[in-house]
Amino acid sequence: MYKPFTLLVLSAMILSSCSQTTSLNLHEGKEATAVVYEEVPADFVPRKLTVISAGDSLTQGIGDSTKKGGYLPYLRTMLEDEKGIKEVDFLNFGIKGNRTDQLLKRLQTQELKDALQNADLVILTIGGNDIMKVVKDNFYNLQLSDFEKEREFYINNLYQIMNTIVQVNPQVCIVLVGLYNPFSQWFSDIKELNQIVYDWNLAGKRVISNYTNGYFVNIEDLFMNSGENLLYTDNFHPNDRGYELIAERLNETIEERTLPDLVKNAFMVSKEEN
Repeated sequence: MYKPFTLLVLSAMILSSCSQTTSLNLHEGKEATAVVYEEVPADFVPRKLTVISAGDSLTQGIGDSTKKGGYLPYLRTMLEDEKGIKEVDFLNFGIKGNRTDQLLKRLQTQELKDALQNADLVILTIGGNDIMKVVKDNFYNLQLSDFEKEREFYINNLYQIMNTIVQVNPQVCIVLVGLYNPFSQWFSDIKELNQIVYDWNLAGKRVISNYTNGYFVNIEDLFMNSGENLLYTDNFHPNDRGYELIAERLNETIEERTLPDLVKNAFMVSKEEN
């Protein structure tokens, strides 16, 4: 059981940070299969990239002083500098306070389905509010087992989120951004929080590993080992520098792992059309 004082402080901060349950059957992950592509010619024409960003406040951009979408403008600039990319069109479906069950429900809407059909890449930030729900639901008796139970629902929902996206667009690349502990800078003595975030990130990574076009981007270390303040004035969401670092980490994964697949997929499609 957590210390009463640290529990009270933690709970108060969480309740003031975010707001906004469904029990679903676990879907087994698909086994990854190797796909052989023809080599992309050197003179392949750079293409427009359509990216859907969906999830919670990190996608909405809470804490971003420019109010332009958090990590999105930084990532757009980085991607448009990449060879093979002429232009990047971002569609932002982030809503503060969203949990995995709520994102899953939104994915059933026609608006998101239509957007997914034409997307090349989907970036998800989700799960932080699932952890916060545990704190709010167990305010006076918070125990580690409560997080473990909720994590199973998170895994369940995440599988269904991935399956829903893949069913609409089997070729789309999906990137799941990992969780970070916003309290590590101020409550470094609460070791359980770091363990909880680590366990949930491990669960998310395992889910994503079951999908050929799925990628996991870890950002936990950015906020844990930084010598500079990366949080907004609410001490919870990233500030401008925090979002910039998230964009850099995303760009690394997209450049090294996702972009080659995207360009190859586009080449194969254009070849079939011709």
